[in-house]
Amino acid sequence: MTLCLISDRLALCATIPLLLAPAEMARGGTTEAPAAVVEMVSFRLTAGADTADFLTAARATEAPLRRQPGFQRRVLTLAPDGTWTDLVEWADLAAAEAGAQAMMAEPAFQPFLAMIDMASVQMAHPAVQWRMD
Repeated sequence: MTLCLISDRLALCATIPLLLAPAEMARGGTTEAPAAVVEMVSFRLTAGADTADFLTAARATEAPLRRQPGFQRRVLTLAPDGTWTDLVEWADLAAAEAGAQAMMAEPAFQPFLAMIDMASVQMAHPAVQWRMD
């Protein structure tokens, strides 16, 4: 987009990138490249689920998840209040949606999913705006 500031003595024009809202970028808005998204899933474990068993089940999901087109990285966190957050970065929203659908049907994911209290699940797919590696 070209932006011009004009006064009675000066005209200044510059081409600047158009910044879209994260949701618009994730839907494929006009950007230089599709926006990477982070699938953020917060949840609690089912009553009686053991943390060590849950982490073992999470590790068993690594191979099938890595095979998904557009998968970039994953981090699983645990807050002091017992809330877990699964952060999965994908190349774009389409890859995130396809990957999530495939993983729900993946046998290796079933023990992992069985330990999640589905009533506590909250999911979002915000677009990555900046990354520092």
